[in-house]
Amino acid sequence: QVHLVESGGGLVQAGESLRLSCAASGNIFNINAMGWYRQAPGKQREMVATLTSSDTTRYADSVKGRFTISRDNANDTVYLQMNSLKPEDTAVYYCYAEIGSYEAPYLYENDYLGQGTQVTVSS
Repeated sequence: QVHLVESGGGLVQAGESLRLSCAASGNIFNINAMGWYRQAPGKQREMVATLTSSDTTRYADSVKGRFTISRDNANDTVYLQMNSLKPEDTAVYYCYAEIGSYEAPYLYENDYLGQGTQVTVSS
């Protein structure tokens, strides 16, 4: 079993910054990718940023130049530094991970989603 625990959400004013953290724990053999999705009220969940094990990053067009994803491999933690926040960034942010787990004799991979952390940006 694998668990993702997010932290760092909150209420800020437009133009301010927040840093989200997500720590993975449990039966982790390898991590193929980690990232962040978000869902605003009345909207579909969308990809915000992803980071693969080969350090390939992807960002939503709406956050390019403002958000930065990074990873601490030693602690299986991914971060999302969010600068110049806008009211339209208001959403629940979910941590995402593609993780391989080992239970002899099998190695299997699953996708995991955290419980989410609220980010609210006031104008």
